[in-house]
Amino acid sequence: MRPLCLEGCCPALPHWTDGVMTSPDLAQLDHLPVPSGRRVAVHVTREAERALRRGHPWLFDRAIRQQNHEGSPGDLAVVFDRRRRFLAVGLYDPRSTIRVRVLHRGKPVKIDRGWFETTLAAAAELRAPLRQQPAPRATTGFRLVHGENDSLPGLVVDRYAQTLVIKLYTLAWIPHLRDVVAALVAACPFERLVLRLGRAAQAGVADMHGLRDGRVLAGPALESPVLFQENGLTFEADPACGQKTGFFLDQRDNRSRVESLAAGRAMLNVFSYTGGFSVYAARGGAPEIVSVDASAPALQAAVRNLAHNRHLPAVAVADHHTLTGDAFQVLDQMARDGRRFGLVVIDPPAFAHQKTQVGQALAAYGRLTRLGLGVLEPGGVLVQASCSSRVDEETFCGVIHRAARDVGRPLQEIERTGHALDHPITFAEGAYLKCLFAIVP
Repeated sequence: MRPLCLEGCCPALPHWTDGVMTSPDLAQLDHLPVPSGRRVAVHVTREAERALRRGHPWLFDRAIRQQNHEGSPGDLAVVFDRRRRFLAVGLYDPRSTIRVRVLHRGKPVKIDRGWFETTLAAAAELRAPLRQQPAPRATTGFRLVHGENDSLPGLVVDRYAQTLVIKLYTLAWIPHLRDVVAALVAACPFERLVLRLGRAAQAGVADMHGLRDGRVLAGPALESPVLFQENGLTFEADPACGQKTGFFLDQRDNRSRVESLAAGRAMLNVFSYTGGFSVYAARGGAPEIVSVDASAPALQAAVRNLAHNRHLPAVAVADHHTLTGDAFQVLDQMARDGRRFGLVVIDPPAFAHQKTQVGQALAAYGRLTRLGLGVLEPGGVLVQASCSSRVDEETFCGVIHRAARDVGRPLQEIERTGHALDHPITFAEGAYLKCLFAIVP
């Protein structure tokens, strides 16, 4: 985790009610371009037409047979079927191979602020069970918008208490940003709004529109990490400079499962980042926890996250250590030193960003399984996850099982898990998270 970016000053504070923004000043968005009133009419191949009818949210450049004119990023593109009937409408991006990101399909609708308000209200309602958890297990950090899976492709919104972080993965959202932010105010009132930009968006936004990654769009400046609750535990997030939007919210349910398995087991958390699994294991009764990551700043945040929860009896007595280094090398050395743990969690970053990297990723997963079992005591629990969307669950779990058999320690599966409630999946390629829990003789 990098230090917080403190250079982004904010305009004068807007109107507040009980600490929540009611009328944010969006004047700094006034200079942004607006989408053209002229729609881009697009005719597509049969394969693309079938995919769109099945609910796929992307139209690639190679699937376009004909269009009436070249649009600008954020223009609305209307997709027609072979009989020239309305098929879908989406955001046009001439700079991306994903030429159109579908917002709506079926019958024609008007894409305006009202549409964004309705769509964001539906997303907020889906997450209502998280907001309604009682105080002892309160959760104030969750994903409010999961991109394509909430009909807003290329856009993510995460909530950390009263701070919202909006992340754009395409320039096509820039002309609609003002309407989206106004709709967010109605759907999920907030104190602060932070803008994050994916690599593709960063490439053209700074010099075109004066926006930058980590900028505070509304509310007070960031002067320290943001604290939020997850199942009653306190964590910090770095919305301006942290990975993703500042925290990995998608593992919330799996962290809770680890807590239920941790009692009396020494725990090793590999690729720990800021110690999410470590904190849960501590509350679950793990007497000793070792967090391993290549990033020293991330491990410093892990130490702070444990400290945020030291008022809890089980966390107060947990012995937590951090170790900075390459996970593969650390695991190998621990095995040589005879270190053993009753619970090993391996949650690496995505190994396969492209199809050509899948083979290499599978080899890495298998190697991690063998190394993890090398430090797992008999009867211990192995938890291994993957966030590589190009590796499906069956393939991933198959690699783990084969690696375990290769070292003579076949797995007894407890369960396999996928996505949490706030990370819904509506199309096959959107399913990226998978996790295997197993007892190992």
